[in-house]
Amino acid sequence: MFRMFARACAVAGVLAFAGAALAQQQPAPTGATPPYGPPITLDQAKRVMAAAELEAAKNSWQVGITILDSGGNMVMFHKIDNAQLSAISTSEGKARTALEFKLPSKALDDAIANGGAGMRLLALKDITPLQGGVLVLVDGRIIGAVGVSGALSVQDEQVAKAGADALAKPGL
Repeated sequence: MFRMFARACAVAGVLAFAGAALAQQQPAPTGATPPYGPPITLDQAKRVMAAAELEAAKNSWQVGITILDSGGNMVMFHKIDNAQLSAISTSEGKARTALEFKLPSKALDDAIANGGAGMRLLALKDITPLQGGVLVLVDGRIIGAVGVSGALSVQDEQVAKAGADALAKPGL
């Protein structure tokens, strides 16, 4: 019970802090987080993965890429050759964190870095508050999340965002 209460308190603080971060990723109704939608399909996940892999290859970044559906189930994972082993669990953690909080994982990273009330997030179990996890949105609904790890955090997010943005581009 305490864990759920702590998570709810932390979410409220992070939502207030990170509303701007979510708005930058993809538009959502004013003052609201996007609802969960149907799970990402295998075809959609393949498009997300292809775009993410292309971005990583273009920049010679050796990363792990995890795609989760809207229910938190792994749909796809790929570790690029010679990516560090920690990229496996960290990429999944980043995707899960973004999905569970309905925010890019960077929002939690920033909240902790700013100290104060954001430090409460450190009390939560099983979150990965590191930049590199983003939501996959279709028609304003969360269908999944993509997490990337293995490069610098800003580079991880660049790869994840390239993947998530792939569904907004017809014909990819």
